[in-house]
Amino acid sequence: MINRRDLIKHLSTFPLLGGFLGQESMESIGFTAKLPARNLAKELGIRTFINAAGTYTFMTGSLMQDEVVEVIQGAAKDFMILDEVQTKVGEKIAALTHAEAAVVTAGCFSALTLGLAGVLTGMDQKKVEALPHLEGTGMKSEVIIQKGHSIGYSHALTNTGVKMVEIETLEELEKAISEKTALMWFLHIQSDKGQIMHEKWIEVAKKHGIPTMIDMAADVPPVENLWRFNDLGFDLVCVSGGKAMRGPQSAGILMGKKHLIEAARLSMPPRGSTIGRGMKVNKEEILGMYVALDNFVKMDHKKEWKMWEDRASLIANAAKSVKGVNVETFAPELGNHTPTLRISWDAAKVNLPVKMLQESLRNGNPSIEIMPGENNTLTITTWMLKPGEEKIVATRLKEELSKAAV
Repeated sequence: MINRRDLIKHLSTFPLLGGFLGQESMESIGFTAKLPARNLAKELGIRTFINAAGTYTFMTGSLMQDEVVEVIQGAAKDFMILDEVQTKVGEKIAALTHAEAAVVTAGCFSALTLGLAGVLTGMDQKKVEALPHLEGTGMKSEVIIQKGHSIGYSHALTNTGVKMVEIETLEELEKAISEKTALMWFLHIQSDKGQIMHEKWIEVAKKHGIPTMIDMAADVPPVENLWRFNDLGFDLVCVSGGKAMRGPQSAGILMGKKHLIEAARLSMPPRGSTIGRGMKVNKEEILGMYVALDNFVKMDHKKEWKMWEDRASLIANAAKSVKGVNVETFAPELGNHTPTLRISWDAAKVNLPVKMLQESLRNGNPSIEIMPGENNTLTITTWMLKPGEEKIVATRLKEELSKAAV
């Protein structure tokens, strides 16, 4: 009788053995062949690319860390009670971020909706089930926002049925506050577009007993922002999980005061008949988000920054080697705070419309994505590049600019 060792030895000369014996027969003799992983991008004709643009949602954010993927795969093999997963993970996240409590949400947008839902309903189940219908419920119905912060994301708040009240000055803020005011909302990435800064916003809110919420979706790094706004005194803080932290793209974090997080969870799955029922986060994403956050907090951020700078320098030097090309290196103060290149060129020396350059890089092999600007400018970031991809970006960019040199 052929033994298992001999069977394996002779498999190379009998490639159809599995087909003849069948999977069950193969397993019965102790042999399980591991099929190669399917490349669905190739199979379905989906373009993949080198991301020199940044953590944009339409580009699927960032790439999850290997450990996050491993945790997700491992968690998929066991059943768990969803609320218990949220509670245990929330305790860990809260400890890392100096918050009283936290919960993993279906992205930052979801955190905004659920956080406000908790503010409106408290622990009243009838109010939870009434949202987004506020009339006749006794719930408050207005959220105050600075006009410069109104760029569309406040739609997450109006999903609860509230009305947005826009103000510009401190005097207008005081006049806008009424018995209908449920929340004062702050958008960090637009903080330079408003007249009232974080501390004063919180001060006025506390004076009137109004909860505050800040949206800091894309505002790490720096890592300190993960606890800065909790320490400042915001009642609720919302952040994306699939950007710098490299957690699941569909995950975010709502953190803040314990009573508000508990109330927000009443509008979250697994509960039905709620405004947040469709904002489901599975156990795999919850656990993956925690691991991503934990790793991000503990990583050597100075070393990471130096790596990004070195990559940016390589690309900058390649671009500048073409006559007529200018490169500025900077780090945005608000949102995506990483080493960034702003590349521009004299049209009289480099005859290349930026949209044409974008298309050439996109249609090359490998495909590269950058962010085009106006008047022959583009921006490149390096924090989403895989090791070695900066060399490809530098080479391709120089090639296209050189070809267009007059």
